[in-house]
Amino acid sequence: MKLNSKLLFVLFLVSGLISCSNKKNSESLQLLPMPQEVVVDWSKKHQLKNGEIDADKISVKFISSFPEEEGYRLSVTPDSVIIEAVNDKGVFWAKQTLNQLILQAQNSNQYIPQVVITDWPAFRVRGFMHDVGRSFISVEELKKQISLLSQYKVNVFHWHLTENQGWRLESKRFPQLNDSSSFTRLHGKYYTIEDAHEIADWARQHNMMLIPEIDMPGHSAAFVRAMGVDMQSPEGMKILKELMEEICTEVFPDAEYIHIGTDEVQFTNPDFVPEMVEYVRGFGKKVISWNPGWNYKPGEIDATQLWSYKGKAQPGIPAIDSKFHYINHFDAFGDIVALYNSRIYNQVQGSDDIAGSILAIWNDRYLPTEKDIILQNYFYPNMMAFAERTWRGGGSEYFDKNGVILPTDENDPVFIEFANFEDRMLWHKKYIFADEPFPYVKQTHLKWNITDPFPNGGDLDMSFPPEENLSDSYTYEGEVYNANPAVGAGIYLRHVWGQTVPAFYDNPQENHTAYAYTWVWSPKSQKVGLWASTQDYSRSEADLAAPQGQWDYRGSKIWINNQELPAPVWENTHTEKTNEITLKNENYIAREPIEVQLNKGWNKILLKLPVGKFSTPEVRLQKWMYTFIFVTPDGKEAMPGLIYSPSKIKE
Repeated sequence: MKLNSKLLFVLFLVSGLISCSNKKNSESLQLLPMPQEVVVDWSKKHQLKNGEIDADKISVKFISSFPEEEGYRLSVTPDSVIIEAVNDKGVFWAKQTLNQLILQAQNSNQYIPQVVITDWPAFRVRGFMHDVGRSFISVEELKKQISLLSQYKVNVFHWHLTENQGWRLESKRFPQLNDSSSFTRLHGKYYTIEDAHEIADWARQHNMMLIPEIDMPGHSAAFVRAMGVDMQSPEGMKILKELMEEICTEVFPDAEYIHIGTDEVQFTNPDFVPEMVEYVRGFGKKVISWNPGWNYKPGEIDATQLWSYKGKAQPGIPAIDSKFHYINHFDAFGDIVALYNSRIYNQVQGSDDIAGSILAIWNDRYLPTEKDIILQNYFYPNMMAFAERTWRGGGSEYFDKNGVILPTDENDPVFIEFANFEDRMLWHKKYIFADEPFPYVKQTHLKWNITDPFPNGGDLDMSFPPEENLSDSYTYEGEVYNANPAVGAGIYLRHVWGQTVPAFYDNPQENHTAYAYTWVWSPKSQKVGLWASTQDYSRSEADLAAPQGQWDYRGSKIWINNQELPAPVWENTHTEKTNEITLKNENYIAREPIEVQLNKGWNKILLKLPVGKFSTPEVRLQKWMYTFIFVTPDGKEAMPGLIYSPSKIKE
């Protein structure tokens, strides 16, 4: 993969116009990501035979040029299927699109409409990262994820293999790195060289580039425990060079890139990074480094990966955007909105300097199983939003306008685009991810009113007028407090990253109390499930579970039909913060839905949402937020037939 290729901007604009002109046609195709150009003729049909396309009717033609090397053209007529591309990459992506068309036909009328799809990626890097230094994900699970995500044109797997907690890659030259005594978490769990070859080969088969990361010289306590020296010392550098020779020539001989970390460390040896970059390059590898990290000039590094709000692309150095893409801090319903709507590094398409993006999971907090890593990080829903944005390009902001909040106007183009994506994503949840953790249900029909925040002076138990009656406006101590509309199942009043990412309140302040309310119409008296939470627990924090009998440390309350809903019984009861005690049922997705009895007709929902300090000893990053949605008792989908309306309007 070239990190200095460039798309043709004029063609990108033309494709956008063509795609818009065919919107009515393309809407009913359940494609994800939606291709750049789609022209459909529903009057002409390619009929499936026994649920499949006749292989004799499929032909592949290699053409001399296309706007981007991964691009393709897929033409389906009543009697033929033609794939055109400049190389095997484009053919592979065309086949993924064709497979989605076939799957839709198999589950509907057994035919594909006549269609011409002209498609290519806006960004050349579209990846996901697993931190297996702090965790361990089996080879079979990683292969399954590579296989699934390649269907959505994700083309990079970033494998973060080493950390303070453990060196997870076998070394035959220095076996002490893999000795159980060198680990502080998941002792002795590591990938053999054969495992690494298997993952690399599997990624190659699925059109996915593998980027192994060996973090240096920071995040290297496991190396120090095993070898007895610091990486930046002369002896440490000698050992590390021999290790990198083994990794570059024996473990990952075909890897185009090696990631060397360089983040969150004090550099004591000014020669360390330049010397290691030169050494790794000597094996024919290109080198990636975190930014912030070591400071490079053009030519001194092959690409940088941006992290935190401080990450900044540099002219002449291809950049991979991961600034706001750490999903270990994400909730299920708000952050996916910002992720889907936001451009990649505020660019509508890639360039020589902006290569693309990688979505990352960091496992600072120990989670008990690999399923929990996928489930509690809302991995697959976020990857679907990410796959579409990195392939199609565009976006309406860069985590800086509406942020995690959906527009309340259903005619707003941003709302329309997200709702369309949501429908397609849920189709894929049903037909592709039925057996996988996929903690997302339809949320674009949930309507709320949220009050202006009342000052509580630090008294989180204070009561305010909404507890007496629901209204569009309140007068309290001579001041007017209005209720304003919101849409969605998860609403941030203030984002976990503060005002860096916009949330419901433009200028949230400590020591205030908000109220959210709606009415829910049910066609009958029935028992339903409920996902409810007032604090999404980040998977990279040592935060304590709430006190028993409380939803959080802020005094939040939930009433349904004027009856207070008891908080769950928390399984974690420890009182000293640690990352080594696993999250248990703190996050609603890790427990069974709460059983709730709904009345026939309108049901009153009221949430009290106080906040004191935005950072407390128990919870470092308070998420002033709530999640609330009725689901089927098994939690598989949003409860059908319900209407959410703060004005009691049945639409």
